[in-house]
Amino acid sequence: MTNNEVEVDDPLCLVFTPPLVALLYKLEKERGAPLTEDEVLKIRDHAVCMNVLYSEAIAQEKARGFPDLIAENCWEDWQEARKVLFK
Repeated sequence: MTNNEVEVDDPLCLVFTPPLVALLYKLEKERGAPLTEDEVLKIRDHAVCMNVLYSEAIAQEKARGFPDLIAENCWEDWQEARKVLFK
């Protein structure tokens, strides 16, 4: 198998450490008020992340027990996560 075949079969994806959903939850809970879209995007843009193989990201998510936000859809994903986290 060549490197190109590995990339096609198992592409790289961004994984936040700590998970972005956990970071946003902590910050919003401490603040006591919802974060704005600009704040969420700024936090995302300055968060620590790494490129990992997609299969590894899925394995980490399963081990962690909850999904993280997708960087490109961060604001929308956060709005959905908030519905569950802040019942």
